[in-house]
Amino acid sequence: MQTSVTTDTYKDLPAAKATILLLSIMVVASCGIVYELIIGTVSSYLLGNSVYQFSLTIGFFMFAMGIGSHLSRYVESRLIEAFIYVELVLALIGGLCSIALFLMFPFAPWMYQVAKFGFILSIGVLVGLEIPILTRILAERGGTRTSIANVMSLDYIGALVGSVAFPLLLLPSLGLITASFAIGLINISVAALNVIWLKDYIRNLRMAQIAVGTIFVLLLVLTATATRITAYAQQHLYFDQIVWQQQTPYQSLVVTNSWPRSDFRLFIDGHLQFSEFDEHRYHEALVHPVMGWTGEAKNVLVLGGGDGLAVREILKHPGVERIDLVDIDPAMTDLGATFPHLVRMNGGSLASEKVKIFNADAFVFIKETERIYDKVIIDFPDPHNEAIAKLYSVEFYAMLSRKMSDGATLVSQSSSPFFATNTYWTIAATMEEIFPATTSYTLDIPSFGVWGFHMAHKAPGGMMTGVPEDLRFLSDEVFQAMLTFPRDIARPEKLEPNSIFEPSLYEVYLKDLG
Repeated sequence: MQTSVTTDTYKDLPAAKATILLLSIMVVASCGIVYELIIGTVSSYLLGNSVYQFSLTIGFFMFAMGIGSHLSRYVESRLIEAFIYVELVLALIGGLCSIALFLMFPFAPWMYQVAKFGFILSIGVLVGLEIPILTRILAERGGTRTSIANVMSLDYIGALVGSVAFPLLLLPSLGLITASFAIGLINISVAALNVIWLKDYIRNLRMAQIAVGTIFVLLLVLTATATRITAYAQQHLYFDQIVWQQQTPYQSLVVTNSWPRSDFRLFIDGHLQFSEFDEHRYHEALVHPVMGWTGEAKNVLVLGGGDGLAVREILKHPGVERIDLVDIDPAMTDLGATFPHLVRMNGGSLASEKVKIFNADAFVFIKETERIYDKVIIDFPDPHNEAIAKLYSVEFYAMLSRKMSDGATLVSQSSSPFFATNTYWTIAATMEEIFPATTSYTLDIPSFGVWGFHMAHKAPGGMMTGVPEDLRFLSDEVFQAMLTFPRDIARPEKLEPNSIFEPSLYEVYLKDLG
Protein backbone atom coordinates (compact mmCIF):
# COMPACT_ATOMS: atom_id res chain seq x y z
CA MET A 1 0.00 0.00 0.00
CA GLN A 2 1.36 3.41 -1.00
CA THR A 3 1.94 5.88 1.79
CA SER A 4 3.73 9.18 2.04
CA VAL A 5 5.96 10.81 4.61
CA THR A 6 3.53 12.86 6.64
CA THR A 7 3.66 15.50 9.31
CA ASP A 8 1.09 17.02 11.65
CA THR A 9 2.89 20.34 11.96
CA TYR A 10 2.11 23.16 9.55
CA LYS A 11 4.60 25.82 10.65
CA ASP A 12 6.66 25.30 7.51
CA LEU A 13 3.69 25.00 5.12
CA PRO A 14 4.87 26.62 1.85
CA ALA A 15 3.13 29.82 0.77
CA ALA A 16 1.81 28.22 -2.43
CA LYS A 17 0.18 25.41 -0.48
CA ALA A 18 -1.29 27.85 2.02
CA THR A 19 -2.77 29.73 -0.92
CA ILE A 20 -4.42 26.50 -2.10
CA LEU A 21 -6.09 26.17 1.29
CA LEU A 22 -7.23 29.80 1.24
CA LEU A 23 -8.77 29.41 -2.22
CA SER A 24 -10.40 26.21 -1.02
CA ILE A 25 -12.15 28.17 1.71
CA MET A 26 -13.76 30.53 -0.80
CA VAL A 27 -14.86 27.71 -3.10
CA VAL A 28 -16.35 25.51 -0.37
CA ALA A 29 -18.21 28.50 1.10
CA SER A 30 -19.78 29.10 -2.32
CA CYS A 31 -20.73 25.45 -2.61
CA GLY A 32 -22.25 25.34 0.87
CA ILE A 33 -24.57 28.29 0.31
CA VAL A 34 -25.61 26.97 -3.11
CA TYR A 35 -26.63 23.63 -1.59
CA GLU A 36 -28.88 25.43 0.86
CA LEU A 37 -30.37 27.61 -1.89
CA ILE A 38 -31.09 24.47 -3.89
CA ILE A 39 -32.86 22.85 -0.94
CA GLY A 40 -34.86 26.01 -0.26
CA THR A 41 -35.85 26.34 -3.92
CA VAL A 42 -36.90 22.69 -4.26
CA SER A 43 -39.01 23.00 -1.11
CA SER A 44 -40.58 26.23 -2.37
CA TYR A 45 -41.49 24.58 -5.68
CA LEU A 46 -42.94 21.47 -4.07
CA LEU A 47 -44.43 22.83 -0.85
CA GLY A 48 -44.99 26.53 -1.54
CA ASN A 49 -44.50 29.30 1.05
CA SER A 50 -41.04 30.39 -0.08
CA VAL A 51 -40.42 32.70 2.91
CA TYR A 52 -41.13 29.84 5.31
CA GLN A 53 -38.98 27.36 3.36
CA PHE A 54 -35.96 29.64 2.96
CA SER A 55 -36.20 30.87 6.55
CA LEU A 56 -36.15 27.32 7.91
CA THR A 57 -33.41 26.26 5.52
CA ILE A 58 -31.09 29.15 6.35
CA GLY A 59 -31.87 29.05 10.07
CA PHE A 60 -31.19 25.35 10.50
CA PHE A 61 -28.15 25.60 8.22
CA MET A 62 -26.58 28.24 10.45
CA PHE A 63 -27.49 26.22 13.53
CA ALA A 64 -25.86 23.11 12.03
CA MET A 65 -22.74 25.11 11.17
CA GLY A 66 -22.47 25.96 14.86
CA ILE A 67 -22.68 22.27 15.73
CA GLY A 68 -20.00 21.50 13.15
CA SER A 69 -17.75 24.20 14.55
CA HIS A 70 -18.17 22.74 18.04
CA LEU A 71 -17.39 19.23 16.82
CA SER A 72 -14.19 20.40 15.13
CA ARG A 73 -12.55 20.59 18.57
CA TYR A 74 -12.44 16.80 18.60
CA VAL A 75 -10.35 16.69 15.41
CA GLU A 76 -6.92 16.85 17.04
CA SER A 77 -4.52 15.79 14.29
CA ARG A 78 -4.17 15.12 10.55
CA LEU A 79 -6.14 18.30 9.87
CA ILE A 80 -5.53 18.50 6.13
CA GLU A 81 -6.57 14.88 5.73
CA ALA A 82 -9.69 15.57 7.82
CA PHE A 83 -10.55 18.54 5.61
CA ILE A 84 -10.24 16.41 2.47
CA TYR A 85 -12.58 13.73 3.82
CA VAL A 86 -15.10 16.35 4.92
CA GLU A 87 -15.05 17.62 1.35
CA LEU A 88 -15.64 14.11 0.03
CA VAL A 89 -18.69 13.59 2.20
CA LEU A 90 -20.00 17.10 1.46
CA ALA A 91 -19.63 16.57 -2.28
CA LEU A 92 -21.58 13.31 -2.10
CA ILE A 93 -24.40 14.55 0.16
CA GLY A 94 -24.71 17.96 -1.46
CA GLY A 95 -24.50 16.60 -4.97
CA LEU A 96 -27.34 14.14 -4.36
CA CYS A 97 -29.62 16.41 -2.29
CA SER A 98 -31.73 17.79 -5.14
CA ILE A 99 -32.51 14.53 -6.93
CA ALA A 100 -33.14 12.77 -3.61
CA LEU A 101 -35.70 15.40 -2.55
CA PHE A 102 -37.54 15.27 -5.87
CA LEU A 103 -37.73 11.47 -5.73
CA MET A 104 -38.80 11.48 -2.08
CA PHE A 105 -41.65 13.96 -2.48
CA PRO A 106 -44.29 11.70 -4.13
CA PHE A 107 -44.17 9.10 -1.34
CA ALA A 108 -45.20 10.89 1.85
CA PRO A 109 -44.91 14.46 3.24
CA TRP A 110 -43.20 13.30 6.44
CA MET A 111 -40.55 11.43 4.44
CA TYR A 112 -39.79 14.57 2.47
CA GLN A 113 -39.51 16.65 5.65
CA VAL A 114 -37.15 14.14 7.24
CA ALA A 115 -34.98 14.10 4.11
CA LYS A 116 -35.02 17.90 3.82
CA PHE A 117 -33.88 18.53 7.37
CA GLY A 118 -31.43 15.66 7.13
CA PHE A 119 -29.71 17.31 4.17
CA ILE A 120 -29.81 20.78 5.72
CA LEU A 121 -28.28 19.64 9.00
CA SER A 122 -25.66 17.33 7.52
CA ILE A 123 -24.46 19.92 4.99
CA GLY A 124 -24.42 22.59 7.71
CA VAL A 125 -22.39 20.40 10.07
CA LEU A 126 -19.85 19.59 7.37
CA VAL A 127 -19.45 23.22 6.33
CA GLY A 128 -19.14 24.17 10.00
CA LEU A 129 -16.35 21.63 10.43
CA GLU A 130 -14.30 22.96 7.52
CA ILE A 131 -13.74 26.54 8.63
CA PRO A 132 -12.22 25.85 12.09
CA ILE A 133 -10.05 23.06 10.68
CA LEU A 134 -8.61 25.29 7.99
CA THR A 135 -8.22 28.17 10.43
CA ARG A 136 -6.15 26.01 12.77
CA ILE A 137 -3.91 24.88 9.92
CA LEU A 138 -3.23 28.43 8.76
CA ALA A 139 -2.95 29.78 12.32
CA GLU A 140 -0.08 27.42 13.03
CA ARG A 141 1.72 28.80 10.00
CA GLY A 142 0.94 32.52 10.17
CA GLY A 143 -0.65 33.37 13.49
CA THR A 144 -4.19 33.31 14.77
CA ARG A 145 -5.11 36.93 14.03
CA THR A 146 -4.01 36.75 10.39
CA SER A 147 -5.49 33.33 9.75
CA ILE A 148 -8.91 34.23 11.19
CA ALA A 149 -9.00 37.43 9.12
CA ASN A 150 -8.04 35.59 5.93
CA VAL A 151 -10.35 32.63 6.47
CA MET A 152 -13.44 34.63 7.44
CA SER A 153 -13.02 37.23 4.68
CA LEU A 154 -12.68 34.54 2.00
CA ASP A 155 -15.57 32.60 3.52
CA TYR A 156 -17.86 35.63 3.23
CA ILE A 157 -16.66 36.38 -0.30
CA GLY A 158 -17.37 32.79 -1.28
CA ALA A 159 -20.87 32.99 0.20
CA LEU A 160 -21.52 36.11 -1.87
CA VAL A 161 -20.27 34.44 -5.05
CA GLY A 162 -22.50 31.42 -4.48
CA SER A 163 -25.55 33.53 -3.60
CA VAL A 164 -25.22 35.59 -6.77
CA ALA A 165 -24.24 32.74 -9.08
CA PHE A 166 -27.21 30.55 -8.12
CA PRO A 167 -30.09 32.75 -9.39
CA LEU A 168 -28.18 34.40 -12.23
CA LEU A 169 -26.22 31.46 -13.67
CA LEU A 170 -26.72 28.04 -12.12
CA LEU A 171 -30.51 27.83 -11.85
CA PRO A 172 -31.46 29.25 -15.28
CA SER A 173 -28.67 27.49 -17.19
CA LEU A 174 -28.45 24.13 -15.39
CA GLY A 175 -31.65 23.66 -13.41
CA LEU A 176 -31.85 22.35 -9.87
CA ILE A 177 -30.70 18.76 -10.34
CA THR A 178 -27.81 19.43 -12.72
CA ALA A 179 -26.67 22.36 -10.58
CA SER A 180 -26.56 20.10 -7.54
CA PHE A 181 -24.40 17.56 -9.36
CA ALA A 182 -22.15 20.30 -10.77
CA ILE A 183 -21.56 21.88 -7.35
CA GLY A 184 -20.75 18.43 -6.00
CA LEU A 185 -18.14 18.14 -8.75
CA ILE A 186 -16.64 21.45 -7.64
CA ASN A 187 -16.42 20.19 -4.06
CA ILE A 188 -14.73 16.97 -5.09
CA SER A 189 -12.37 18.93 -7.35
CA VAL A 190 -11.28 20.95 -4.32
CA ALA A 191 -10.60 17.71 -2.49
CA ALA A 192 -8.63 16.36 -5.48
CA LEU A 193 -6.56 19.53 -5.71
CA ASN A 194 -5.65 19.27 -2.04
CA VAL A 195 -4.74 15.60 -2.42
CA ILE A 196 -2.38 16.50 -5.25
CA TRP A 197 -0.75 19.56 -3.70
CA LEU A 198 -0.75 18.53 -0.07
CA LYS A 199 0.06 14.83 -0.41
CA ASP A 200 2.88 15.12 2.12
CA TYR A 201 0.29 15.75 4.82
CA ILE A 202 -1.88 12.70 4.01
CA ARG A 203 -1.01 9.56 5.93
CA ASN A 204 -2.77 7.11 3.64
CA LEU A 205 -2.44 8.70 0.24
CA ARG A 206 -3.69 5.70 -1.75
CA MET A 207 -6.97 5.51 0.16
CA ALA A 208 -7.55 9.24 -0.27
CA GLN A 209 -6.88 8.98 -4.01
CA ILE A 210 -9.29 6.06 -4.40
CA ALA A 211 -12.03 7.85 -2.43
CA VAL A 212 -11.64 11.06 -4.40
CA GLY A 213 -11.54 9.24 -7.72
CA THR A 214 -14.62 7.14 -6.95
CA ILE A 215 -16.82 10.06 -5.91
CA PHE A 216 -15.50 12.22 -8.77
CA VAL A 217 -16.43 9.58 -11.35
CA LEU A 218 -19.85 9.09 -9.75
CA LEU A 219 -20.66 12.80 -9.83
CA LEU A 220 -19.25 13.16 -13.33
CA VAL A 221 -21.53 10.39 -14.60
CA LEU A 222 -24.51 11.92 -12.80
CA THR A 223 -23.78 15.33 -14.30
CA ALA A 224 -23.42 13.86 -17.79
CA THR A 225 -26.75 12.04 -17.48
CA ALA A 226 -28.52 14.84 -15.60
CA THR A 227 -31.01 15.48 -18.41
CA ARG A 228 -32.35 11.94 -18.22
CA ILE A 229 -32.30 11.97 -14.44
CA THR A 230 -34.21 15.26 -14.36
CA ALA A 231 -36.82 13.88 -16.77
CA TYR A 232 -37.20 10.79 -14.59
CA ALA A 233 -37.59 12.88 -11.42
CA GLN A 234 -40.12 15.23 -12.99
CA GLN A 235 -42.10 12.31 -14.36
CA HIS A 236 -42.61 11.21 -10.77
CA LEU A 237 -44.26 14.56 -9.99
CA TYR A 238 -46.85 14.39 -12.78
CA PHE A 239 -49.34 11.74 -13.75
CA ASP A 240 -48.99 12.42 -17.46
CA GLN A 241 -46.13 12.26 -19.93
CA ILE A 242 -43.88 15.32 -19.95
CA VAL A 243 -43.59 16.63 -23.51
CA TRP A 244 -41.79 19.93 -22.86
CA GLN A 245 -40.01 21.50 -19.93
CA GLN A 246 -37.79 24.46 -19.20
CA GLN A 247 -36.33 26.06 -16.11
CA THR A 248 -36.30 29.81 -16.69
CA PRO A 249 -34.85 32.57 -14.50
CA TYR A 250 -38.40 33.14 -13.24
CA GLN A 251 -40.08 29.76 -12.94
CA SER A 252 -40.25 26.09 -13.87
CA LEU A 253 -42.42 25.44 -16.95
CA VAL A 254 -43.68 21.93 -17.71
CA VAL A 255 -46.12 20.79 -20.40
CA THR A 256 -47.63 17.32 -20.06
CA ASN A 257 -49.95 15.21 -22.21
CA SER A 258 -52.34 12.47 -21.22
CA TRP A 259 -52.70 9.34 -23.30
CA PRO A 260 -54.70 8.00 -25.07
CA ARG A 261 -56.91 11.11 -24.84
CA SER A 262 -55.00 14.21 -25.86
CA ASP A 263 -55.02 16.56 -22.88
CA PHE A 264 -52.13 19.01 -22.82
CA ARG A 265 -51.55 20.64 -19.46
CA LEU A 266 -49.29 23.49 -18.39
CA PHE A 267 -47.68 23.55 -14.95
CA ILE A 268 -45.80 26.53 -13.52
CA ASP A 269 -43.67 25.71 -10.48
CA GLY A 270 -45.70 22.52 -10.11
CA HIS A 271 -49.07 24.33 -10.13
CA LEU A 272 -51.59 23.45 -12.86
CA GLN A 273 -52.37 26.44 -15.10
CA PHE A 274 -54.74 24.85 -17.59
CA SER A 275 -55.94 21.55 -19.01
CA GLU A 276 -56.81 21.31 -22.69
CA PHE A 277 -59.88 19.29 -21.73
CA ASP A 278 -61.66 22.19 -19.99
CA GLU A 279 -59.56 25.35 -20.44
CA HIS A 280 -62.34 26.81 -22.61
CA ARG A 281 -64.54 27.10 -19.50
CA TYR A 282 -61.90 29.04 -17.63
CA HIS A 283 -60.92 31.39 -20.44
CA GLU A 284 -64.45 32.07 -21.65
CA ALA A 285 -65.47 32.94 -18.07
CA LEU A 286 -62.36 35.08 -17.62
CA VAL A 287 -62.70 37.11 -20.82
CA HIS A 288 -66.24 37.48 -22.13
CA PRO A 289 -68.05 38.94 -19.09
CA VAL A 290 -65.57 41.82 -18.88
CA MET A 291 -65.43 42.27 -22.65
CA GLY A 292 -69.24 42.34 -22.79
CA TRP A 293 -69.62 44.74 -19.88
CA THR A 294 -70.92 48.24 -20.48
CA GLY A 295 -68.30 50.50 -22.06
CA GLU A 296 -65.82 50.49 -24.90
CA ALA A 297 -63.47 47.58 -25.53
CA LYS A 298 -60.97 48.96 -28.02
CA ASN A 299 -57.78 48.87 -25.98
CA VAL A 300 -57.28 45.74 -23.87
CA LEU A 301 -54.53 44.94 -21.38
CA VAL A 302 -53.76 41.33 -20.46
CA LEU A 303 -51.53 40.73 -17.44
CA GLY A 304 -50.18 37.18 -17.40
CA GLY A 305 -51.74 34.86 -19.93
CA GLY A 306 -48.56 34.26 -21.93
CA ASP A 307 -50.11 31.03 -23.26
CA GLY A 308 -52.31 33.13 -25.59
CA LEU A 309 -55.55 31.40 -24.59
CA ALA A 310 -57.15 34.53 -23.11
CA VAL A 311 -56.03 36.51 -26.17
CA ARG A 312 -57.79 33.92 -28.34
CA GLU A 313 -61.08 34.79 -26.64
CA ILE A 314 -60.47 38.55 -26.78
CA LEU A 315 -60.00 38.38 -30.56
CA LYS A 316 -63.57 37.07 -30.87
CA HIS A 317 -64.69 40.67 -30.21
CA PRO A 318 -64.29 42.51 -33.53
CA GLY A 319 -64.22 45.96 -31.95
CA VAL A 320 -60.85 45.34 -30.31
CA GLU A 321 -58.11 47.49 -31.83
CA ARG A 322 -55.10 46.70 -29.64
CA ILE A 323 -54.15 44.04 -27.08
CA ASP A 324 -51.11 44.59 -24.87
CA LEU A 325 -49.97 41.30 -23.33
CA VAL A 326 -47.61 41.63 -20.36
CA ASP A 327 -45.85 38.49 -19.14
CA ILE A 328 -42.56 38.68 -17.28
CA ASP A 329 -41.17 35.45 -18.73
CA PRO A 330 -40.18 35.46 -22.44
CA ALA A 331 -40.05 31.66 -22.34
CA MET A 332 -43.77 31.64 -21.54
CA THR A 333 -44.75 33.90 -24.43
CA ASP A 334 -42.38 32.00 -26.76
CA LEU A 335 -44.15 28.81 -25.72
CA GLY A 336 -47.53 30.36 -26.54
CA ALA A 337 -46.27 31.63 -29.89
CA THR A 338 -44.27 28.62 -31.12
CA PHE A 339 -45.17 25.38 -29.32
CA PRO A 340 -47.29 23.58 -31.97
CA HIS A 341 -49.89 22.09 -29.63
CA LEU A 342 -50.38 25.37 -27.79
CA VAL A 343 -50.54 27.35 -31.06
CA ARG A 344 -53.27 24.94 -32.14
CA MET A 345 -55.14 25.56 -28.89
CA ASN A 346 -54.84 29.36 -28.95
CA GLY A 347 -55.49 29.61 -32.68
CA GLY A 348 -52.22 31.42 -33.30
CA SER A 349 -53.54 34.37 -31.31
CA LEU A 350 -50.13 35.74 -30.39
CA ALA A 351 -49.31 36.22 -34.07
CA SER A 352 -52.21 38.66 -34.51
CA GLU A 353 -51.15 42.14 -35.60
CA LYS A 354 -53.39 43.52 -32.85
CA VAL A 355 -51.23 41.90 -30.15
CA LYS A 356 -48.20 43.61 -28.63
CA ILE A 357 -46.12 41.46 -26.26
CA PHE A 358 -44.17 42.98 -23.37
CA ASN A 359 -41.88 40.76 -21.31
CA ALA A 360 -41.84 42.87 -18.18
CA ASP A 361 -42.85 42.79 -14.54
CA ALA A 362 -46.53 43.76 -14.44
CA PHE A 363 -45.96 46.09 -11.47
CA VAL A 364 -43.23 48.00 -13.30
CA PHE A 365 -45.15 48.02 -16.60
CA ILE A 366 -48.25 49.56 -15.04
CA LYS A 367 -46.15 52.17 -13.30
CA GLU A 368 -44.36 53.21 -16.48
CA THR A 369 -46.89 52.83 -19.30
CA GLU A 370 -48.68 55.91 -20.63
CA ARG A 371 -51.46 54.01 -22.40
CA ILE A 372 -55.06 54.03 -21.17
CA TYR A 373 -57.08 50.81 -21.37
CA ASP A 374 -60.79 50.08 -21.66
CA LYS A 375 -60.56 46.52 -20.36
CA VAL A 376 -57.97 44.87 -18.14
CA ILE A 377 -57.75 41.08 -17.85
CA ILE A 378 -55.59 39.72 -15.03
CA ASP A 379 -54.57 36.10 -15.38
CA PHE A 380 -51.95 35.75 -12.66
CA PRO A 381 -51.35 32.52 -10.72
CA ASP A 382 -52.81 32.19 -7.25
CA PRO A 383 -50.98 34.26 -4.59
CA HIS A 384 -48.83 31.32 -3.49
CA ASN A 385 -45.77 33.48 -2.86
CA GLU A 386 -45.04 37.06 -1.84
CA ALA A 387 -44.00 38.22 -5.32
CA ILE A 388 -47.39 37.27 -6.76
CA ALA A 389 -49.39 38.40 -3.73
CA LYS A 390 -48.24 42.00 -4.30
CA LEU A 391 -50.12 41.91 -7.63
CA TYR A 392 -53.37 41.48 -5.67
CA SER A 393 -52.76 44.55 -3.50
CA VAL A 394 -54.49 47.89 -2.94
CA GLU A 395 -51.44 49.65 -4.34
CA PHE A 396 -51.44 47.61 -7.55
CA TYR A 397 -55.16 48.15 -8.13
CA ALA A 398 -54.69 51.89 -7.51
CA MET A 399 -51.97 51.98 -10.16
CA LEU A 400 -54.20 50.06 -12.56
CA SER A 401 -57.13 52.38 -11.96
CA ARG A 402 -55.06 55.35 -13.11
CA LYS A 403 -54.35 53.54 -16.41
CA MET A 404 -58.02 52.76 -17.12
CA SER A 405 -60.54 54.89 -19.00
CA ASP A 406 -63.51 56.39 -17.17
CA GLY A 407 -65.93 53.55 -17.93
CA ALA A 408 -63.33 50.77 -17.85
CA THR A 409 -63.64 47.39 -16.16
CA LEU A 410 -61.03 44.88 -15.04
CA VAL A 411 -61.38 41.21 -14.23
CA SER A 412 -59.07 38.97 -12.23
CA GLN A 413 -58.96 35.26 -11.68
CA SER A 414 -59.23 35.01 -7.92
CA SER A 415 -58.61 31.40 -6.85
CA SER A 416 -61.25 28.98 -5.61
CA PRO A 417 -64.09 30.34 -3.45
CA PHE A 418 -64.57 26.77 -2.20
CA PHE A 419 -61.02 25.67 -1.34
CA ALA A 420 -59.68 29.18 -0.62
CA THR A 421 -62.78 31.06 0.48
CA ASN A 422 -61.04 33.76 2.51
CA THR A 423 -58.46 34.32 -0.23
CA TYR A 424 -61.17 34.74 -2.85
CA TRP A 425 -63.18 37.26 -0.85
CA THR A 426 -60.07 39.10 0.39
CA ILE A 427 -59.29 39.91 -3.24
CA ALA A 428 -62.80 41.35 -3.58
CA ALA A 429 -62.31 43.42 -0.41
CA THR A 430 -59.01 44.70 -1.80
CA MET A 431 -60.59 45.78 -5.09
CA GLU A 432 -63.36 47.57 -3.22
CA GLU A 433 -60.78 49.84 -1.59
CA ILE A 434 -60.12 51.37 -5.03
CA PHE A 435 -63.14 50.74 -7.27
CA PRO A 436 -66.72 51.91 -6.61
CA ALA A 437 -68.32 48.64 -7.73
CA THR A 438 -67.37 44.98 -8.10
CA THR A 439 -69.04 41.89 -9.55
CA SER A 440 -68.15 38.42 -8.29
CA TYR A 441 -68.96 35.16 -10.04
CA THR A 442 -68.07 31.47 -9.84
CA LEU A 443 -68.22 28.33 -11.95
CA ASP A 444 -67.12 24.71 -11.94
CA ILE A 445 -64.01 23.72 -13.90
CA PRO A 446 -63.34 19.96 -13.71
CA SER A 447 -59.54 20.35 -13.55
CA PHE A 448 -59.69 22.95 -10.78
CA GLY A 449 -63.04 22.41 -9.08
CA VAL A 450 -65.09 25.45 -8.08
CA TRP A 451 -63.33 28.58 -9.35
CA GLY A 452 -63.97 32.27 -9.04
CA PHE A 453 -63.44 35.68 -10.63
CA HIS A 454 -63.99 39.30 -9.65
CA MET A 455 -64.71 42.25 -11.92
CA ALA A 456 -63.99 45.78 -10.72
CA HIS A 457 -65.68 48.75 -12.39
CA LYS A 458 -64.54 52.37 -12.50
CA ALA A 459 -68.15 53.42 -13.03
CA PRO A 460 -71.04 51.76 -11.13
CA GLY A 461 -74.32 50.79 -12.72
CA GLY A 462 -73.09 48.87 -15.76
CA MET A 463 -74.18 45.45 -16.93
CA MET A 464 -73.12 42.54 -19.11
CA THR A 465 -74.56 43.26 -22.55
CA GLY A 466 -73.97 39.85 -24.12
CA VAL A 467 -71.40 37.29 -25.19
CA PRO A 468 -70.51 35.86 -28.61
CA GLU A 469 -72.93 33.18 -29.75
CA ASP A 470 -70.37 30.57 -30.81
CA LEU A 471 -68.85 29.90 -27.38
CA ARG A 472 -68.53 26.34 -26.11
CA PHE A 473 -69.59 27.04 -22.52
CA LEU A 474 -70.66 30.56 -21.66
CA SER A 475 -74.02 32.12 -22.47
CA ASP A 476 -76.01 35.00 -21.01
CA GLU A 477 -78.09 32.54 -18.97
CA VAL A 478 -75.04 30.70 -17.68
CA PHE A 479 -73.43 33.98 -16.60
CA GLN A 480 -76.50 34.98 -14.62
CA ALA A 481 -76.34 31.64 -12.81
CA MET A 482 -72.64 32.21 -12.06
CA LEU A 483 -73.53 35.28 -9.98
CA THR A 484 -75.19 33.16 -7.29
CA PHE A 485 -73.03 31.82 -4.45
CA PRO A 486 -74.13 28.86 -2.31
CA ARG A 487 -74.07 29.32 1.46
CA ASP A 488 -70.90 27.30 1.97
CA ILE A 489 -68.86 29.76 -0.11
CA ALA A 490 -70.69 32.93 0.87
CA ARG A 491 -68.64 35.99 1.73
CA PRO A 492 -67.22 35.93 5.28
CA GLU A 493 -67.35 39.01 7.47
CA LYS A 494 -64.47 41.30 8.46
CA LEU A 495 -61.89 40.60 5.77
CA GLU A 496 -58.94 42.99 5.61
CA PRO A 497 -57.75 44.25 2.20
CA ASN A 498 -54.31 43.20 1.05
CA SER A 499 -51.62 45.89 0.99
CA ILE A 500 -47.93 45.85 0.17
CA PHE A 501 -47.37 47.49 3.55
CA GLU A 502 -49.60 45.00 5.39
CA PRO A 503 -49.42 41.86 3.18
CA SER A 504 -52.22 39.71 4.55
CA LEU A 505 -53.27 37.83 1.41
CA TYR A 506 -50.34 35.42 1.34
CA GLU A 507 -50.95 34.32 4.92
CA VAL A 508 -54.70 34.03 4.25
CA TYR A 509 -53.96 31.80 1.26
CA LEU A 510 -51.72 29.53 3.32
CA LYS A 511 -54.36 29.21 6.05
CA ASP A 512 -57.03 28.41 3.46
CA LEU A 513 -54.95 25.56 2.11
CA GLY A 514 -54.39 24.22 5.62
